Amino acid sequence: MGQGQSATGSAGHRLGWTEEGVPVSLLHEDPYFSRSGGLQETTHVFLDGNDLPARFRPGFHIAEIGFGTGLNLLAAWALFRTAGIPGRLRYTGFEAAPLGAADIARALAPFPALAPYLPPLLAAAEGGSWRIEAPDLEARVIPGDVRDTLPRWQGKADAWFLDGFAPARNPDAWEPALMAEVARHTVPGGSFATYSAAGAVRRALGAAGFAVARAPGFAGKRHMSRGALRLCAGAAGGAV
Repeated sequence: MGQGQSATGSAGHRLGWTEEGVPVSLLHEDPYFSRSGGLQETTHVFLDGNDLPARFRPGFHIAEIGFGTGLNLLAAWALFRTAGIPGRLRYTGFEAAPLGAADIARALAPFPALAPYLPPLLAAAEGGSWRIEAPDLEARVIPGDVRDTLPRWQGKADAWFLDGFAPARNPDAWEPALMAEVARHTVPGGSFATYSAAGAVRRALGAAGFAVARAPGFAGKRHMSRGALRLCAGAAGGAV
């Protein structure tokens, strides 16, 4: 992968860094975001893939598997603010091995457009609270194995960012039982988007109740996946 010198992140998480400054998980041998442009990938896959900002409303709730560097959160927050939506964007991230503040700062340094949104994230990481409260954001990151933490979560998301490491390298983040939990924690008509177009992932999401569609991928990747929940009981809201 053309990794640079490896280093140990907080909580013993092993990282490498590409020549472009992209962090790489040495456990999964996979980068945290595209080497062709992390913010552009986030916009194409997760924001456009969930029809944002058109669907934003006060209290809109995004949930994410694979919080990583926080890039997707900050990009969504910036878009919400730019769109001028009143009230708060709500966000819940699930992350097995949260990065430390220094690693997050290094990973996100190449994205100056997000610099105004970075200090609260770094403070949350530094303090270990993993909560951000702002006039237009209510965010929480839940550490631990998502197969354990998601079933216990009381919330429901309007949109999911499915951004775990690649299914071939981290199959636990894409197994059918977990995709069923994603559906169970989605409001009726809620959406998902992911860079993955793997057949097993698409079948698991379809079996969970999502109408799954392929869309053009980012940076030469042929396909990604997106979709909406066909049938799901419950209503919008729930805890962050």
